[in-house]
Amino acid sequence: MKLSTFLASVATTTALTAHAQTLTGKAEGFATGVTGGGDATPVEPADIDELTELLTSNEPQVIVLKQEFDYTDSEGTTDGTGCVSFGTGEACQQQIDTGSGCGDKDSVPITYYTAAKTPIDVASNKTIIGVGSAGVIKGKGLRFRDGASNIIVQNIAITDLNPKYVWGGDALSFDESDLIWIDHTSLIGRVHYVFGFGANSRIELTNNFLNGSTPYSTGCDGYQYWGMELVGTDDTITFKGNYLYKGSGRSPALSGSTVFHACNNVWEDNNGHALEGNVNGQGLFEGNAFIQIPTITSDRNWESGQLFTSPDDSTNAKCEEYIGRACVTNVFEDSGAFDYTDTAFMANLTDLTVAPCGSASDAKASVPSSAGNTL
Repeated sequence: MKLSTFLASVATTTALTAHAQTLTGKAEGFATGVTGGGDATPVEPADIDELTELLTSNEPQVIVLKQEFDYTDSEGTTDGTGCVSFGTGEACQQQIDTGSGCGDKDSVPITYYTAAKTPIDVASNKTIIGVGSAGVIKGKGLRFRDGASNIIVQNIAITDLNPKYVWGGDALSFDESDLIWIDHTSLIGRVHYVFGFGANSRIELTNNFLNGSTPYSTGCDGYQYWGMELVGTDDTITFKGNYLYKGSGRSPALSGSTVFHACNNVWEDNNGHALEGNVNGQGLFEGNAFIQIPTITSDRNWESGQLFTSPDDSTNAKCEEYIGRACVTNVFEDSGAFDYTDTAFMANLTDLTVAPCGSASDAKASVPSSAGNTL
Protein backbone atom coordinates (compact mmCIF):
# COMPACT_ATOMS: atom_id res chain seq x y z
CA MET A 1 0.00 0.00 0.00
CA LYS A 2 1.34 3.44 -0.90
CA LEU A 3 1.96 5.68 2.09
CA SER A 4 -0.49 8.35 0.89
CA THR A 5 -3.24 5.75 0.53
CA PHE A 6 -2.44 4.32 3.96
CA LEU A 7 -2.62 7.73 5.61
CA ALA A 8 -6.02 8.36 4.10
CA SER A 9 -7.29 4.97 5.18
CA VAL A 10 -6.54 5.60 8.85
CA ALA A 11 -7.78 9.19 9.07
CA THR A 12 -11.12 8.24 10.59
CA THR A 13 -9.59 5.92 13.18
CA THR A 14 -7.03 8.55 14.06
CA ALA A 15 -9.65 11.17 14.78
CA LEU A 16 -11.42 8.83 17.18
CA THR A 17 -8.29 8.11 19.21
CA ALA A 18 -6.46 11.43 19.22
CA HIS A 19 -6.76 11.72 22.98
CA ALA A 20 -4.39 8.76 23.41
CA GLN A 21 -1.60 10.27 21.36
CA THR A 22 -0.32 13.14 23.47
CA LEU A 23 3.29 13.08 24.54
CA THR A 24 3.95 13.10 28.26
CA GLY A 25 6.49 15.66 29.45
CA LYS A 26 9.30 17.04 27.34
CA ALA A 27 13.03 16.70 26.89
CA GLU A 28 14.82 18.83 29.47
CA GLY A 29 18.46 17.94 28.87
CA PHE A 30 20.66 17.80 25.80
CA ALA A 31 17.67 17.11 23.49
CA THR A 32 15.75 20.20 24.61
CA GLY A 33 13.72 21.54 21.70
CA VAL A 34 13.10 18.22 19.95
CA THR A 35 9.67 18.14 18.26
CA GLY A 36 9.63 14.82 16.40
CA GLY A 37 6.70 14.63 14.02
CA GLY A 38 5.29 17.84 15.45
CA ASP A 39 1.65 18.45 14.58
CA ALA A 40 1.46 15.83 11.82
CA THR A 41 -1.80 13.90 11.83
CA PRO A 42 -1.34 10.79 14.03
CA VAL A 43 -1.43 7.46 12.20
CA GLU A 44 -1.90 3.93 13.51
CA PRO A 45 -0.14 1.22 11.50
CA ALA A 46 -1.98 -2.07 11.27
CA ASP A 47 0.96 -4.40 10.61
CA ILE A 48 4.74 -4.51 10.33
CA ASP A 49 4.76 -3.43 6.68
CA GLU A 50 2.83 -0.26 7.44
CA LEU A 51 4.95 0.45 10.51
CA THR A 52 8.19 0.09 8.55
CA GLU A 53 6.88 2.33 5.76
CA LEU A 54 5.94 5.05 8.22
CA LEU A 55 9.21 4.89 10.14
CA THR A 56 11.31 5.18 6.99
CA SER A 57 9.21 7.78 5.15
CA ASN A 58 10.58 11.22 4.30
CA GLU A 59 7.55 12.98 5.77
CA PRO A 60 7.04 14.08 9.40
CA GLN A 61 5.00 11.42 11.19
CA VAL A 62 3.32 10.86 14.54
CA ILE A 63 3.10 7.07 14.72
CA VAL A 64 0.85 5.53 17.36
CA LEU A 65 1.43 1.93 18.43
CA LYS A 66 -1.59 0.20 19.96
CA GLN A 67 -0.52 -3.42 19.49
CA GLU A 68 2.48 -5.74 19.24
CA PHE A 69 4.33 -5.63 15.93
CA ASP A 70 6.05 -8.99 15.57
CA TYR A 71 8.96 -9.01 13.13
CA THR A 72 10.45 -12.21 14.54
CA ASP A 73 10.00 -14.53 11.56
CA SER A 74 9.34 -11.84 8.95
CA GLU A 75 12.67 -12.44 7.21
CA GLY A 76 13.00 -16.13 7.98
CA THR A 77 15.97 -17.71 9.69
CA THR A 78 19.68 -17.94 9.04
CA ASP A 79 21.81 -21.03 9.57
CA GLY A 80 25.27 -20.22 10.79
CA THR A 81 28.08 -21.08 13.15
CA GLY A 82 28.01 -20.33 16.84
CA CYS A 83 31.13 -19.95 18.95
CA VAL A 84 30.96 -21.56 22.38
CA SER A 85 32.70 -18.60 24.01
CA PHE A 86 31.16 -18.50 27.47
CA GLY A 87 30.29 -22.04 28.49
CA THR A 88 28.27 -25.05 27.44
CA GLY A 89 25.31 -24.76 29.79
CA GLU A 90 21.79 -24.07 28.56
CA ALA A 91 21.88 -20.56 30.09
CA CYS A 92 25.11 -19.58 28.30
CA GLN A 93 25.06 -17.22 25.34
CA GLN A 94 26.77 -18.27 22.12
CA GLN A 95 28.54 -15.89 19.78
CA ILE A 96 27.52 -15.73 16.12
CA ASP A 97 30.59 -16.20 13.93
CA THR A 98 30.55 -13.08 11.76
CA GLY A 99 33.40 -14.25 9.55
CA SER A 100 36.50 -14.30 11.71
CA GLY A 101 36.05 -17.79 13.09
CA CYS A 102 35.93 -18.98 16.68
CA GLY A 103 39.65 -19.03 17.45
CA ASP A 104 40.36 -21.56 20.17
CA LYS A 105 36.68 -21.90 21.07
CA ASP A 106 34.48 -24.78 19.99
CA SER A 107 31.88 -24.14 17.30
CA VAL A 108 28.36 -25.46 16.84
CA PRO A 109 25.71 -25.08 14.12
CA ILE A 110 23.04 -22.54 15.04
CA THR A 111 19.87 -21.07 13.58
CA TYR A 112 18.75 -17.54 14.42
CA TYR A 113 16.07 -15.09 13.28
CA THR A 114 17.32 -12.90 10.45
CA ALA A 115 15.12 -9.85 11.12
CA ALA A 116 16.72 -8.93 14.45
CA LYS A 117 20.15 -8.54 12.84
CA THR A 118 19.08 -5.53 10.76
CA PRO A 119 17.23 -2.72 12.58
CA ILE A 120 14.74 -0.34 10.98
CA ASP A 121 16.37 2.92 9.90
CA VAL A 122 14.11 5.62 11.35
CA ALA A 123 14.00 8.78 9.24
CA SER A 124 14.04 12.32 10.61
CA ASN A 125 11.04 14.15 12.10
CA LYS A 126 9.24 11.21 13.69
CA THR A 127 7.31 10.72 16.91
CA ILE A 128 6.71 7.10 17.90
CA ILE A 129 4.39 6.71 20.86
CA GLY A 130 2.84 3.67 22.49
CA VAL A 131 -0.62 3.57 24.05
CA GLY A 132 -0.59 2.05 27.52
CA SER A 133 1.54 -1.09 27.58
CA ALA A 134 0.32 -2.24 24.16
CA GLY A 135 2.98 -0.66 21.95
CA VAL A 136 5.58 -3.39 21.43
CA ILE A 137 8.11 -4.00 18.66
CA LYS A 138 9.18 -7.63 18.83
CA GLY A 139 12.11 -9.14 17.02
CA LYS A 140 13.57 -5.97 15.49
CA GLY A 141 15.27 -2.85 16.79
CA LEU A 142 15.37 0.79 15.68
CA ARG A 143 18.39 2.61 14.25
CA PHE A 144 19.11 6.32 13.88
CA ARG A 145 21.97 7.05 11.47
CA ASP A 146 23.38 9.04 8.55
CA GLY A 147 22.04 12.38 9.75
CA ALA A 148 18.70 11.24 11.19
CA SER A 149 17.46 13.97 13.52
CA ASN A 150 14.52 15.36 15.49
CA ILE A 151 13.03 12.05 16.64
CA ILE A 152 10.98 11.12 19.72
CA VAL A 153 10.31 7.57 20.93
CA GLN A 154 8.06 7.25 23.97
CA ASN A 155 6.31 4.48 25.88
CA ILE A 156 7.14 1.38 23.83
CA ALA A 157 8.87 -1.93 24.47
CA ILE A 158 11.44 -3.62 22.23
CA THR A 159 11.84 -7.35 22.86
CA ASP A 160 13.19 -10.70 21.66
CA LEU A 161 16.29 -9.89 19.62
CA ASN A 162 17.88 -13.35 19.40
CA PRO A 163 18.68 -13.24 23.12
CA LYS A 164 20.73 -16.44 23.01
CA TYR A 165 23.27 -15.03 20.57
CA VAL A 166 25.92 -12.32 20.81
CA TRP A 167 25.72 -10.23 17.60
CA GLY A 168 22.06 -11.24 17.46
CA GLY A 169 20.59 -7.73 17.36
CA ASP A 170 20.46 -4.37 19.13
CA ALA A 171 17.42 -2.57 20.52
CA LEU A 172 18.32 1.06 19.77
CA SER A 173 21.40 2.08 17.82
CA PHE A 174 22.79 5.48 16.86
CA ASP A 175 25.43 6.52 14.32
CA GLU A 176 25.72 10.13 13.11
CA SER A 177 22.40 11.27 14.56
CA ASP A 178 21.20 14.41 16.31
CA LEU A 179 18.41 15.67 18.58
CA ILE A 180 16.78 12.40 19.64
CA TRP A 181 14.73 11.77 22.79
CA ILE A 182 14.09 8.18 23.93
CA ASP A 183 11.66 8.16 26.86
CA HIS A 184 9.79 5.51 28.86
CA THR A 185 10.89 2.51 26.81
CA SER A 186 11.42 -1.02 28.08
CA LEU A 187 14.36 -2.77 26.46
CA ILE A 188 14.86 -6.50 26.62
CA GLY A 189 17.51 -7.21 24.02
CA ARG A 190 21.04 -8.44 23.61
CA VAL A 191 22.26 -4.84 23.61
CA HIS A 192 20.00 -2.04 24.78
CA TYR A 193 21.85 0.98 23.36
CA VAL A 194 24.69 1.08 20.83
CA PHE A 195 26.34 4.35 19.83
CA GLY A 196 28.53 3.91 16.75
CA PHE A 197 31.71 5.76 15.85
CA GLY A 198 29.93 8.65 14.09
CA ALA A 199 29.05 11.67 16.23
CA ASN A 200 25.66 11.56 17.97
CA SER A 201 24.77 14.95 19.39
CA ARG A 202 21.97 16.09 21.68
CA ILE A 203 20.73 12.62 22.62
CA GLU A 204 18.48 12.18 25.65
CA LEU A 205 17.61 8.82 27.24
CA THR A 206 15.08 9.19 30.06
CA ASN A 207 12.83 7.02 32.23
CA ASN A 208 13.79 3.79 30.46
CA PHE A 209 13.90 0.27 31.91
CA LEU A 210 17.05 -1.57 30.92
CA ASN A 211 16.04 -5.04 32.00
CA GLY A 212 19.04 -7.32 32.16
CA SER A 213 17.15 -10.35 33.41
CA THR A 214 17.68 -12.89 30.66
CA PRO A 215 17.58 -16.66 30.12
CA TYR A 216 20.93 -16.44 28.28
CA SER A 217 24.03 -14.52 29.31
CA THR A 218 27.82 -14.47 29.11
CA GLY A 219 27.98 -15.52 32.75
CA CYS A 220 25.37 -18.26 32.25
CA ASP A 221 23.60 -16.80 35.28
CA GLY A 222 20.73 -14.63 34.02
CA TYR A 223 22.60 -11.29 34.25
CA GLN A 224 23.00 -9.29 31.03
CA TYR A 225 26.48 -8.00 30.19
CA TRP A 226 25.64 -6.18 26.94
CA GLY A 227 23.96 -3.03 28.23
CA MET A 228 25.18 0.23 26.68
CA GLU A 229 28.04 0.62 24.21
CA LEU A 230 29.04 4.29 23.90
CA VAL A 231 31.94 4.65 21.47
CA GLY A 232 30.91 7.67 19.38
CA THR A 233 33.12 10.63 18.60
CA ASP A 234 32.06 13.64 20.68
CA ASP A 235 28.66 12.16 21.55
CA THR A 236 26.56 14.17 24.00
CA ILE A 237 24.08 12.08 25.99
CA THR A 238 21.69 12.95 28.82
CA PHE A 239 20.83 9.83 30.83
CA LYS A 240 18.16 10.54 33.43
CA GLY A 241 15.59 8.60 35.43
CA ASN A 242 16.53 5.19 34.04
CA TYR A 243 16.40 1.86 35.86
CA LEU A 244 19.25 -0.56 35.14
CA TYR A 245 18.49 -3.97 36.61
CA LYS A 246 20.47 -7.23 36.69
CA GLY A 247 23.49 -6.20 34.66
CA SER A 248 27.01 -7.52 34.75
CA GLY A 249 28.90 -4.92 32.69
CA ARG A 250 28.75 -2.15 30.09
CA SER A 251 26.25 -0.10 32.04
CA PRO A 252 27.64 1.89 30.36
CA ALA A 253 30.84 1.25 28.43
CA LEU A 254 31.91 4.89 28.26
CA SER A 255 34.54 5.79 25.69
CA GLY A 256 34.91 7.48 22.30
CA SER A 257 35.08 11.03 23.77
CA THR A 258 31.44 10.75 24.83
CA VAL A 259 30.09 13.42 27.20
CA PHE A 260 27.63 11.58 29.45
CA HIS A 261 25.41 13.25 32.06
CA ALA A 262 23.87 10.61 34.35
CA CYS A 263 21.27 11.98 36.75
CA ASN A 264 18.61 10.39 38.98
CA ASN A 265 19.13 6.86 37.67
CA VAL A 266 18.96 3.66 39.69
CA TRP A 267 21.43 0.82 39.21
CA GLU A 268 20.31 -2.32 41.05
CA ASP A 269 21.57 -5.89 41.45
CA ASN A 270 24.72 -6.10 39.34
CA ASN A 271 26.94 -9.15 39.77
CA GLY A 272 29.88 -7.92 37.69
CA HIS A 273 30.56 -4.22 37.26
CA ALA A 274 28.54 -1.25 36.05
CA LEU A 275 30.97 1.15 34.41
CA GLU A 276 33.81 0.48 31.99
CA GLY A 277 35.47 2.47 29.22
CA ASN A 278 38.65 4.28 28.30
CA VAL A 279 40.55 7.49 28.90
CA ASN A 280 38.41 9.49 26.47
CA GLY A 281 35.06 8.87 28.19
CA GLN A 282 33.65 11.80 30.16
CA GLY A 283 30.94 11.26 32.75
CA LEU A 284 29.12 13.47 35.24
CA PHE A 285 27.21 11.25 37.68
CA GLU A 286 24.89 12.98 40.16
CA GLY A 287 21.76 12.18 42.13
CA ASN A 288 21.92 8.47 41.29
CA ALA A 289 21.25 5.44 43.48
CA PHE A 290 23.47 2.36 43.42
CA ILE A 291 21.84 -0.64 45.10
CA GLN A 292 23.72 -3.94 45.38
CA ILE A 293 26.45 -2.90 42.95
CA PRO A 294 29.59 -4.24 44.68
CA THR A 295 31.86 -3.13 41.82
CA ILE A 296 30.73 0.10 40.19
CA THR A 297 33.88 0.77 38.14
CA SER A 298 35.80 -2.13 36.67
CA ASP A 299 39.53 -2.11 37.43
CA ARG A 300 40.10 -4.37 34.44
CA ASN A 301 37.88 -2.53 31.95
CA TRP A 302 38.32 1.10 33.01
CA GLU A 303 41.28 3.07 31.66
CA SER A 304 41.31 6.21 33.79
CA GLY A 305 38.49 8.04 32.06
CA GLN A 306 37.32 11.47 33.16
CA LEU A 307 34.64 11.29 35.85
CA PHE A 308 32.96 13.50 38.40
CA THR A 309 30.82 11.47 40.80
CA SER A 310 29.49 14.13 43.18
CA PRO A 311 30.89 12.73 46.44
CA ASP A 312 29.97 15.48 48.93
CA ASP A 313 28.52 18.97 49.23
CA SER A 314 31.87 20.72 49.34
CA THR A 315 33.21 19.01 46.22
CA ASN A 316 29.87 19.26 44.46
CA ALA A 317 30.04 23.05 44.64
CA LYS A 318 32.69 22.91 41.90
CA CYS A 319 29.89 22.15 39.41
CA GLU A 320 28.56 25.69 39.74
CA GLU A 321 31.25 27.00 37.40
CA TYR A 322 30.23 24.64 34.61
CA ILE A 323 26.49 23.93 34.89
CA GLY A 324 25.27 26.87 36.95
CA ARG A 325 24.42 24.88 40.08
CA ALA A 326 25.96 22.50 42.56
CA CYS A 327 25.89 18.82 41.69
CA VAL A 328 23.72 16.40 43.67
CA THR A 329 25.24 13.66 45.83
CA ASN A 330 24.76 10.01 44.84
CA VAL A 331 23.59 7.39 47.34
CA PHE A 332 24.86 3.85 47.84
CA GLU A 333 23.38 0.72 49.39
CA ASP A 334 25.49 -2.44 49.59
CA SER A 335 27.67 -1.02 46.82
CA GLY A 336 31.33 -0.32 46.17
CA ALA A 337 33.30 2.90 45.95
CA PHE A 338 32.64 5.51 43.26
CA ASP A 339 34.76 8.55 44.06
CA TYR A 340 36.09 10.62 41.16
CA THR A 341 36.49 14.39 41.10
CA ASP A 342 37.78 15.31 37.64
CA THR A 343 36.40 18.67 36.52
CA ALA A 344 38.38 19.76 33.44
CA PHE A 345 36.09 17.85 31.07
CA MET A 346 33.04 19.66 32.46
CA ALA A 347 33.91 22.66 30.29
CA ASN A 348 32.31 20.58 27.52
CA LEU A 349 28.96 20.97 29.30
CA THR A 350 28.86 24.76 29.32
CA ASP A 351 27.20 25.12 25.91
CA LEU A 352 24.70 22.30 26.49
CA THR A 353 21.33 22.29 28.25
CA VAL A 354 22.01 20.29 31.40
CA ALA A 355 18.93 18.64 32.89
CA PRO A 356 17.88 19.54 36.44
CA CYS A 357 18.60 16.84 38.99
CA GLY A 358 16.59 15.90 42.06
CA SER A 359 17.74 14.00 45.10
CA ALA A 360 19.10 10.48 44.84
CA SER A 361 16.75 9.31 47.59
CA ASP A 362 13.72 10.43 45.60
CA ALA A 363 15.06 8.63 42.52
CA LYS A 364 15.64 5.47 44.53
CA ALA A 365 12.03 5.52 45.72
CA SER A 366 10.33 6.26 42.41
CA VAL A 367 12.41 5.21 39.41
CA PRO A 368 12.14 1.39 39.66
CA SER A 369 8.35 1.52 39.38
CA SER A 370 8.02 4.41 36.93
CA ALA A 371 10.71 3.58 34.36
CA GLY A 372 9.78 1.76 31.17
CA ASN A 373 6.59 1.76 29.13
CA THR A 374 4.42 2.68 32.12
CA LEU A 375 2.56 5.71 30.76
